Amino acid sequence: MYNFNLFNFSYVLNDLYSSLNIVRVIKSQRMRWAGHEARMGEERGVYTVLVGKPEGRSPLGRPRRRWVDNIRVDLQEVRCGYIDWIGLTQDRDRWRTLVSAVMKFRVP
Repeated sequence: MYNFNLFNFSYVLNDLYSSLNIVRVIKSQRMRWAGHEARMGEERGVYTVLVGKPEGRSPLGRPRRRWVDNIRVDLQEVRCGYIDWIGLTQDRDRWRTLVSAVMKFRVP
């Protein structure tokens, strides 16, 4: 027969729901790195790769997803999709608050 112990059940639930979600960790790390790149400035090569458009002919089919597109999707999930996120990265405290909101945001 199954032994139902309330303490054990709450321990298992706490263990399941207090562990970090790997998707949220990846999104928050991606946002932290994008903020770091955006603060570098326009003269750096990494910044031009982040916001630049590729030149030349594009391959057939669906356009490839860029880093900027992933950041915009992450911001839309926390309902901040239409803000100037590159300008927001210049204020580190506000950017950290937004990155932590992405980390704590729960997707149903």
